[in-house]
Amino acid sequence: MSLPFLVYPAIDLKGGKVVRLQQGRAEAVTVYSDDPAAVARRWEDEGARYLHVVDLDGAFEGEPRNWDGVRAILHAVQIPIQLGGGLRTRPQVEEALKMGVTRVVLGTKACDSPEFLSALLEDFGPRIVVGIDARDGFVAVKGWMEKTQLPAVEFAQQINHLGVLNIIFTDVSTDGMLAGPNYQAIASLCAAVTCNVIASGGVSRLEDVLQLQRLAEEQVRRNLVGVIIGKALYDGRIDLKQLED
Repeated sequence: MSLPFLVYPAIDLKGGKVVRLQQGRAEAVTVYSDDPAAVARRWEDEGARYLHVVDLDGAFEGEPRNWDGVRAILHAVQIPIQLGGGLRTRPQVEEALKMGVTRVVLGTKACDSPEFLSALLEDFGPRIVVGIDARDGFVAVKGWMEKTQLPAVEFAQQINHLGVLNIIFTDVSTDGMLAGPNYQAIASLCAAVTCNVIASGGVSRLEDVLQLQRLAEEQVRRNLVGVIIGKALYDGRIDLKQLED
């Protein structure tokens, strides 16, 4: 039996505010709110079952910068959250989990150090998620600013073998552009691994979500288990209540 397909509203934090970027570029920022807790409550009230929170300052600077915003979100809602952005040491991961975050998302550090990832998986298991951000098919790190020579599919297979249960796959070129997801890249990644995959980037309308759900149902492994949506929700292009009915 396949897992339920979840929609994760994205809450991206920069300077304590809720923002969205285009293609991960720090200078291409739109501010939506200066109250992360209120935004989190809104998505919970509209039916969200899980939230995806990113500390953008942390991703760019290499260490968490928006703990206060994260704590405010945790205190505001009852649903679980997964947190990424700048979590590159064990104490940082432990602090996030201790605060009440359900899952932590590792990106740069997971790519740089399989040993670090493996040790965390041994201790925290399913609470460790790996975010794979791809630009032109290759892994991008450090807040998407650097493109590596490591193919995203190859990296996904490596961490799958280490025991990662959930991968978040973002096609950087589509993120925040409202141009539709990269369905081919998502399908290829899902076919290459046995772990669960959460898609991210490019969703602009209800039909995009429905097509991802169809893709999930069509796949042999049925390991496409969710989608993260940001700009389309904030701009009102997608009604979360409609998705969660």
